[in-house]
Amino acid sequence: MQVRLKRAYEAPEDSDGQRILVDRLWPRGVSKDEARIDHWLRDVAPSSELRKWFGHDPAKWAEFQRRYGEELKDSPALAQLKELARKGRLTLVYGARDELHNQAVVLAGLIDRPG
Repeated sequence: MQVRLKRAYEAPEDSDGQRILVDRLWPRGVSKDEARIDHWLRDVAPSSELRKWFGHDPAKWAEFQRRYGEELKDSPALAQLKELARKGRLTLVYGARDELHNQAVVLAGLIDRPG
């Protein structure tokens, strides 16, 4: 299972495999044709409340990961994402500027975790 992460503002590549948008909102300024998204899993994105609380503040990263993991516990959307990853190469697409502190990073870790 190979999971890659890529900002929505980066050009799609054939090597991306299936491109899954993991944001609740469509990235600003990116057309659907440009993005070449295969699946948009809104339900796997953090809740609006959690996203607003986090605000991409690195100081809140550890707590964000914990809270987000709780939100995803028993999530059908996470199960769907894991199933897609088992089928082949997967690129999680996100809109955040911070490439180290965003939901796609958390999701990639959860996909690799058994269960």
